[in-house]
Formats: sequence, C-alpha cells, structure tokens
Amino acid sequence: MIQNDIFVKIIFFKKSFIRSFIKTILITGASGGLGKEIAIHFSKKNWNVIATMICISECNVFEGIPNIKCYELNVISSESIEKAKNEILNDYKSIDVIINNAGIGYRSFVELSEDDKIDAIVNVNWLGVVKVCRAFIPHFREQMKGHFINITSIAGLVNLPLGSFYHPTKKAVESFSECMAYELLDFNISVSTVQFGNTPSNFQNNVAKCEQSTIQSYAKMMQSIDGIMNRKTSDNNDLSEAILDKLYKIAENPSRRFKKYSIGFDANLMKYLRKFLGYRLFDRLIRRYVLSK
Repeated sequence: MIQNDIFVKIIFFKKSFIRSFIKTILITGASGGLGKEIAIHFSKKNWNVIATMICISECNVFEGIPNIKCYELNVISSESIEKAKNEILNDYKSIDVIINNAGIGYRSFVELSEDDKIDAIVNVNWLGVVKVCRAFIPHFREQMKGHFINITSIAGLVNLPLGSFYHPTKKAVESFSECMAYELLDFNISVSTVQFGNTPSNFQNNVAKCEQSTIQSYAKMMQSIDGIMNRKTSDNNDLSEAILDKLYKIAENPSRRFKKYSIGFDANLMKYLRKFLGYRLFDRLIRRYVLSK
C-alpha cells in the first residue's frame, strides 16, 4: 500500500515537472480559419494551447486533439475577457505567448457604409487587441516575461481600394503595438506584429460588404476587388504553412525588441514597392493595375 502511494506520488511529480517546462500559448479567435490552424500547429509542437472563442460550443473542432483547452472569450467585451482570464489563470500558472488573431473584414464604399459594421470592425480588430493586451499585461508583468504577437495584414502596411475601414484598424494595431512595446521594456515583455496576404481560409467568405450599388463606378470597382481577393486567396496555397512556421519560430525565440514580420510574397512585395516607389508611383501602380485607370 505504501509502495503504491509512493509510486503515485512519483508519477504525479514527474508529470508536474514535465508540465512546468511545456510552454503555453493563448490564441484569440481560435474556433476556425487561421486561428484554428495555429492552435493545432502549436499542439503538434507540444505546447499547451489556450484556444479562446466567442462561442464555446465551437470547441468541438478540437475534439481528440491533445494539449488544447477552450475558453469562451469575446474580445469586444471587457467583462468576457476578465472572466476568461480568471478561468485561464486558475488552470495555468504561466502563459508564455498571446496571439491576438481574432479579426473580421468589412469591404464598403464610405458613402454606403453602415454604423453597426464600422463599430464592429473597430471593436474587434483594434479595440479587441487593446483590451486583451490590457487584461494580460499584469500577468506577464508579475511573471517578468511574456510576448504578444498581434496579427495585422498587408492592410497594416499599405492602403488599397475598398480598404477604408479594414486598413485603418490594422494600421492602428501596428501603431498601438509599437507604442506599447516601449512601456513594457522593463518587465521583459516583448511585442511583435505579423503581416501577410490572403490565406486559403474562410476569411474572405465571411467579409461583410455594403449592399450592391446601382452606381456603375462603385459596382465595377467592387467586382474588380472581389475578383482580385478571391484569386489571391486561391493562389496562396503555401502561405498558411509559412505563417504557421513563422509564428512558431517567433514564439519559440521572441525578440526582446519590437519587430514587424512580413510573411509571403504579397506582403513583402507590397511593403517594398510602397517603400521604394513612394506614394505617387505606388498610387499610379494601383490605379493602373488594380483599378485599370
């Protein structure tokens, strides 16, 4: 009997010891699309994965996958974030990395935009990142370590047609992340942003759009941009794998200094074209090859 008790204690100690060396990552918007892929990827790399989502019933997408635990978290609600944080920190002593992945799209002409759609994209894409970071900074500060990876987009690098609402939210995250990184230097907390183009996920299918316009110019432009986005999404077959590999490398060895990571041909091409061509030539390029003007 005593030997059995000793054996059980040894096994418990061994599991606890091993668990203490396993890193933990929290991912927002993890129920589908890229967020789901990130969660599964880190699970395969033997990380503890905290998968957060707006609707906990969607957790069944991870059924049978080890090391993933789901929590309900709505990034637009401070109360929801606080509740999820308390539950998470009750289950996990330490979090190493947080990936702010939750995001939505809105493609509309300014004239045809709607208040609820504008509020939604600002609340999710920008303020959601702000609120999640704000909630977990105290935990990172107490443990004197932590890394935020805030996912933006090509939209955080350049301005493109019909991006009047999506692009500003991604640029806001870029600016917010860089400013916040200065505040956290003394606490060994670092920040990165990651930009890339359209991945073969369900994101484009879920992008909200304004109603079809009878204005010929608007209708033609929407059709053109929709076509470009759909083609890019289907062409970027290798992009998801590149993103997952890069996110893992960043998480494993986070830079202590603020860094921006551009992943994939589209993001790097746009970044360098905008940088070296300047505004006027870049504008001419977009007008000619995107808008045929």
